[in-house]
Order: sequence, then C-alpha cells, then structure tokens
Amino acid sequence: MRDVQLLKMGKETLVVASDNSGAIGLKKLDAVQVPYDIVGYYTFRVAAMECYSAGAIPEAVILQNFCGDGSWEELVKGITKGLLELDVPNVPISGSTESNFLLVQSAVGLTVLGNRTSHAPLSAIPFLENTKVAVIGLPLVGNEVIEQEAEVAPLRLVKELSQLDGTVLLPVGSKGILYELNRLFSNRTFLKSEVNSVVNLEKTSGPSTCFLIAFPVDKEHEVKELSGYYYHELTF
Repeated sequence: MRDVQLLKMGKETLVVASDNSGAIGLKKLDAVQVPYDIVGYYTFRVAAMECYSAGAIPEAVILQNFCGDGSWEELVKGITKGLLELDVPNVPISGSTESNFLLVQSAVGLTVLGNRTSHAPLSAIPFLENTKVAVIGLPLVGNEVIEQEAEVAPLRLVKELSQLDGTVLLPVGSKGILYELNRLFSNRTFLKSEVNSVVNLEKTSGPSTCFLIAFPVDKEHEVKELSGYYYHELTF
C-alpha cells in the first residue's frame, strides 16, 4: 500500500519516500508555468506526506535538480516552507544540480528520509463495521493547484491526523481517490457506484493535494474538528 522503502538501521527503521516533477517551472516549454519555489514546495509535499503516513518524521531531504543552477535557491526555499509548516525547520537539505547540460523543460527529483517512530500500518487494513473514511482536501492538478490553493490539504493536517491513535492515512496521487481507496483495505473492493461523495473519485490529485483517512467511528468528532472544511466524507 505504501510508496516507500524501509531500511532497518539497528533498532531504528528508516523510511525512504520520493517524488518527481516534470515540465513544471519557468522554462519556455514547460506545460505549467510557475516559480521554482512552488515546484520545490509541492514536490516536497508528496514525499513528506508519504513519510508521515508511514509513521515517520523527516530527518533529511535530498534534491535532484535538472532545472539549472539558477533555480536551486528557489527550490530550496519551497522545501523550507514545507519543513516550517511541519515544524521541523532544522532538517538538512542536500543534493545535486545537472549543470553540464541544459534541459529544455524543468525536472526535479526529491527524496525524504524519515525515522519511523510509530507503528502505522504499511499494508492494507481490514474494513470493519465501525470504519469511517474521508477525503481531506480536493484532487487538483496543473494550474488548479495554484488557482484553488485554498482547497489543498495543508501539510500540518497530515502531521496532526497521522498522530491520532487509530487513524490510517494514504496520500492520493495521479490515479485518483477510488484507486487509492481500493489499495487501502484488504477485505473490500469498491466500485465507483458504491461510493457516495461530493468529490470526483477518478480525477488525478496531482501533487497529492488530498489524502484519504480511515478511522474508527469514535474518532469522527476529533478528525472533523481538526480537518474543518477540508473534510469530505465517503459513504458506502
């Protein structure tokens, strides 16, 4: 279920989460034209969300920059913004820039290394009678991410909700909510017609602008209170 790698380091477990971005930036042929701090921020978001969903806290960020030397500081600025939102400002950022050759489109690869501090499930969980499911945020892609920024699930919510006992988080990627929903549970497969929601279940969520949360019914008030208007319940 998780898009992470686990490495045992003595008594500790290292979580490795990554994401990439292509044709998004300030080059003439980029499909989406945005400043590089935004590219850095949203690429970091995806890997950080995977990290927290796997029960880990970020310890280091590694950036692979194919946008050119001049973009490095702006990319780091965006990553730093994300680290500040998660209240882990001292996480080191390192990496490399391709400076021998210039690409005609922007490209970035990013890895977050985290220390696993909780026993968040790493594989599919059973769907039980008292299981509740919601989408936090909305699925957005391309220019929608900028134009509808107020609908993007905040990173702080990923951190806060991942720390609630009994909750399981799963970021939604390019294959959409329904695809991720059917990766979440070990004993249940949902057809689109079986899921009631105001949210588009099949639309790409771009840089994980939303995520799924499963929780027992006795946590419903707490999850709703923390999530506010980002909360969109799924019923079956």
